[in-house]
Amino acid sequence: MKAYVFPGQGSQFPGMGKDLYDNSPLAHEMFEKANELLGFRITDIMFSGTEEELRQTKVTQPAIFLHSVILARVMGSAFAPAMTAGHSLGEFSALVSSGALSFESGLILVAGRAAAMQKACGIRPSTMAAVLGIDDAIVEEVCSASKDIVVPANYNSPGQIVISGTVEGVNNAAEALKARGAKRVVMLAVSGGFHSPCMEPARSELEAAIRATRFSTPVCPVYQNATAMPTSDPQQIMSNLVAQLTSPVKWTQRNWSPPGLHWLSCCNRCWYGQLLTDITAIPFLPSILIKRGRSNLMCLKYLLLAMTFCSFILSHIIVPSLVS
Repeated sequence: MKAYVFPGQGSQFPGMGKDLYDNSPLAHEMFEKANELLGFRITDIMFSGTEEELRQTKVTQPAIFLHSVILARVMGSAFAPAMTAGHSLGEFSALVSSGALSFESGLILVAGRAAAMQKACGIRPSTMAAVLGIDDAIVEEVCSASKDIVVPANYNSPGQIVISGTVEGVNNAAEALKARGAKRVVMLAVSGGFHSPCMEPARSELEAAIRATRFSTPVCPVYQNATAMPTSDPQQIMSNLVAQLTSPVKWTQRNWSPPGLHWLSCCNRCWYGQLLTDITAIPFLPSILIKRGRSNLMCLKYLLLAMTFCSFILSHIIVPSLVS
């Protein structure tokens, strides 16, 4: 069985999706539909914009969503997930790709989420920082002791956690964590403190939009960030999507290696594949990465080749060795 993971904010790059647009009639049609729904030509920014232009939350989130979802659609019948998951924003891509949301509804929600988060960023300056080489429990302790808003926001992999909050709160926590033994603290180039109470102003707006949207039962369970658990229940999916805005991404807390499940990453940059590999610790995990400058269509060929290879390994080597 094959499962797919979708990337979140930070995986964007100039030129993303252009080869899909140029070479796939289906992708061309979907990108143009997106331009129409958004009211501006996001493809112009995706294909020829600068990194700075792509970094705007209102552009970044729809751009990554489009690239991920259209890539999955172009795969056609080869995309048959037994499970999906998405990192933060990627949860929307996972829901659309599994049939819980239509392409149009997913894009409208993502655009609305991005706009609401952008507004929240303007209300109170906030930021995020990656903390490396220290136990999660120490990070949680330092954040809890802070007088300013700062919380664990992304449990990305063992020894790598992201904190989020007000600028002062994150800066103070960063210094405290260095003093407690963190190997490194890296301030992130983001426009706000996502997955923290700083996003509370955006919550009511996003919740209203989610409640007004039709959700269907997906074709497979979807792992959600707020709970680290898979679900197929539309009502639960909606509630968890709302909670996700101000809750941490529980990436390491989920079970990445249930029996018979092979995770494939539809990613724009290699670090998502590294996250997945770090978490699962499966030596032969077939993570197919969409890297900067690499043709998406070529990666699709690599993906299909890897799927065939894994099926061969499973049926000709692993299963016989278990039986014998």
